[in-house]
Amino acid sequence: MRINNNMSAVITNNKLLGTEGSLADVMEKLSSGFSINHASDDPSGIAIAGKMQAQINGLDQASTNGSDGISALQTAEGALNEVTEMIQRMRELSIQAANGTNSDSERENIQKEIDSLLVEIDRVAATTEFNTINLLDGSCDCRTYANNVTRIATSNTVPSGIYQLKIKEAAVRAKATTLPTGDTINSHTDNTYYKEEVDTTVTTPTTSPFDYKAFIDGTSWSETVTKYDYEYQRDGNGNIIYINGEPQYSHDSNGDLIKVYTTTSTSTGNGLGLSGSVIINGYPMEFQRGLSGEAVYGMLREACEKGGAEISDYDSENGLSIFSHKYGAKGDVKIEFSSIEFARALGFSEDSLDEDQVAGKRLASITSAGSDAKIVLFKDNKDDTGADIKSLFGKQATYETDGLRVIVRDTNGFEMSFMTEDGYAEGATDAEGNTIDGIVTFNVTDIGSMSLQIGANEGQSMLVRIAAVTTEFMYIDDVDVTRTEGPEDAMDALDEALSYVTSVRSQLGAYENRLEHTTKSLDATEENMTSAISRIEDADMATTMVEYTKLNVLEQAGVSALSQANELPQLALQLLQ
Repeated sequence: MRINNNMSAVITNNKLLGTEGSLADVMEKLSSGFSINHASDDPSGIAIAGKMQAQINGLDQASTNGSDGISALQTAEGALNEVTEMIQRMRELSIQAANGTNSDSERENIQKEIDSLLVEIDRVAATTEFNTINLLDGSCDCRTYANNVTRIATSNTVPSGIYQLKIKEAAVRAKATTLPTGDTINSHTDNTYYKEEVDTTVTTPTTSPFDYKAFIDGTSWSETVTKYDYEYQRDGNGNIIYINGEPQYSHDSNGDLIKVYTTTSTSTGNGLGLSGSVIINGYPMEFQRGLSGEAVYGMLREACEKGGAEISDYDSENGLSIFSHKYGAKGDVKIEFSSIEFARALGFSEDSLDEDQVAGKRLASITSAGSDAKIVLFKDNKDDTGADIKSLFGKQATYETDGLRVIVRDTNGFEMSFMTEDGYAEGATDAEGNTIDGIVTFNVTDIGSMSLQIGANEGQSMLVRIAAVTTEFMYIDDVDVTRTEGPEDAMDALDEALSYVTSVRSQLGAYENRLEHTTKSLDATEENMTSAISRIEDADMATTMVEYTKLNVLEQAGVSALSQANELPQLALQLLQ
């Protein structure tokens, strides 16, 4: 029996301390609900649980990201719904304008509403945002950089890289051009002579028909009118038997009827020397003799605007030109004149005129057609000479042109469209006098599209491309129903615009459906991983409670035993009595 070292108490105390430590751990598990509260509890388990928790947190945020992406796409799709409605309304107005019961003023009123809708479409494209990110102006589309072309659009299947082509011939507009200076025009009309008919000879000198100053300062014309007064009868064979009431035959040496001059008058004036009419692409305009050059130009300009053409500024060296509004083979210019003389009075060369005889009148017209651009695609990293270059156009790539617009297509939905620069072609000269090689280089990148992080790890993202939905990219920025063929052209352009918007909306719908499936998959994966991490780090409360009960009993027993062990040295006092 020892007094200084009570080994029973020491042993009991150590056991009690171990029980208390275990009981503290169990109570920590019960209070926290985790079986792993410290790295020492389960070193490998805490490492696994840490990684899994990062994945769970990432999946939860990725699901939220996907939902945010759906919201952004729904915002864009809602705006496109209104754009569709506006295009439908413009098409309806175009059909209304095409009706022949509408006057020019009514078409102009219709055009006002169309212009307003076009402005609104561009406003919607410029201001539709989600979290300050613009959705419809092309900001969320991949960037493509190129020289001397605009309105570049690429489909989703166009790989990033370098593409090259050469413009061999630029698109050309149809054109009719006047002479730089006018000449003297002698207009003579021979009538069939019946009772009291008038034979008129008109001599009209004109110079520089569209030189305003020349007209205003006194470009002159003169007209001599000679009136013949005949009264004759014919026999049954059509021969003249009476002249002025007398039975006679009066012919000159050539056998022609001798003309007796009864009245001659001459008048002069300034300005346009002849009256006449012009029809430009179906739009008519009447001109009166004596109009100033400025008035003539203004009337021609109006006729051009209504007829779908454009008129140049007067050039004293090159004359005046009338162009088709459209570039390419679809842009014709047809000008019809009431007479060849009147066409010449306006400054057009007789050599450029087509003559038609209608009801005994010499009508004149000019018909001119444009031409589309001609290009060469550099395929399989070879240029048009066979030299090695960088160009990813495939062997099956083809192109089609519509004026300045070019569309390149290939397999697998490859499509690249753009508008060429006016006059840019091989062999042309730029503003500095340098010869143009006509080469256009496209650098297609994957920069610019909206990247949605839809996974818990790096690289698990989804690229969303939203094409620009502006009037320019839909090629309806020049819709004008006031032109003669304007309503028909507008219907074609608006049909194409509807197809464009529908395609963009379809793509957005595909993105939305994909994101909905993505978020469901992320939620399911998060659920399963949460279940897995729960089996690793969550405490089994039933088992832990059993352990707690056991340790609690052991602690009570240890306290009791320690109390008994501490009383053992007291027994040594009995030996000293």
